[in-house]
Order: sequence, then structure tokens, then C-alpha cells
Amino acid sequence: MSTQLGIGTRIDHQHFGKGVIVDTASEFYIIWFKSQQGTKSISKDYPDMKILEEVEGTPGNGSITIADIEEALNNILDQRLHDTQLVPIGPRWKRGNMILKPGDPTLASKEVPIDTFFHKIVMVRDRLRVMEQKINANKVMTDDEKVDLQQYITAIYGSLTTFNVLFKETHHQFKGVSTKE
Repeated sequence: MSTQLGIGTRIDHQHFGKGVIVDTASEFYIIWFKSQQGTKSISKDYPDMKILEEVEGTPGNGSITIADIEEALNNILDQRLHDTQLVPIGPRWKRGNMILKPGDPTLASKEVPIDTFFHKIVMVRDRLRVMEQKINANKVMTDDEKVDLQQYITAIYGSLTTFNVLFKETHHQFKGVSTKE
């Protein structure tokens, strides 16, 4: 390939399949491949790369704009929005019950299966993630407005860390603002 391809060019690679150029360097393209769910650096001279849809490169076209990021985020959202992920509850909580006992002894307690409660917590987490993604992909809001709303979502995650004890795997847990730098 002797032409300078621009960010957004869609290609088909012999080994990695279809991809999109997300950045350029002096001797290679950084290409996001769906099959890899990540990027690969491919030489600009690689002969077995077919151009599917070309975006012309311009001198100094190495910077990524907010529009580029929004487009990439929208593509990711389209691919991931409807994916459901099984989030396992910690084994010690399976088939357990949560008892809510009022301070007034004349009132009845309420038992809730922990599995049901856990499912609702996971749904809250997943909906917060979708809201976060929609805020970040919003084309009308300013970056300052997005950051402002993002701070509220991060604080909500922090408030929900109480329920992390229910998760089997730590990477599924809520994470709030870190106090470490």
C-alpha cells in the first residue's frame, strides 16, 4: 500500500479480518479488529490488506478528534448494548434469604431471596453503565456537562460498593472514586 490512508478507513486483513484504522504512525497503521476485540499495529507496506472503504489521509492526520471518539464509542455501544453477561453471585449467598426487620416490633419482617436482590443490584449496575455510555456518546452535551454527570455516576457506584460482598468475582464489583493516586 503506497497511499496514506486516513483514520476511519475500513480494511480487510488476511489474518485478522475486518478492521478500522484508528491511528497512524510514520511506518504503520493502528487498526482495531473486531475479531481481536482490540488493536494491532500493521505496517503501511503490508501487501495483503484490502481497502473496503477509504478515508483519505492528510499530512499530520495522526490526531483523533472528539468526533472520531464518539463514532468509535457509538460503534462499540451498538455491538455491546444488547450483550448480556452472566454475573455470578458468591457461593455462600446462593439460595439465601435477606430478612428486613422493622424497628417497630408490631410490624412483620420481610424475607427476600438474596438471588432476587442480587439480580436487581446487577440490573442497576448494568443500567448505570448504559447511562454512562449514552452520556459519553451524546453529541449535544459539552465535555464539561458530560464530566459533571459522570461524577454523579461515579458517586453512585461508590454508594453501591456496600453490595460488593455479594459478587463472586471482583471484576464485576462496583468501584467508586479511588482515594489512591
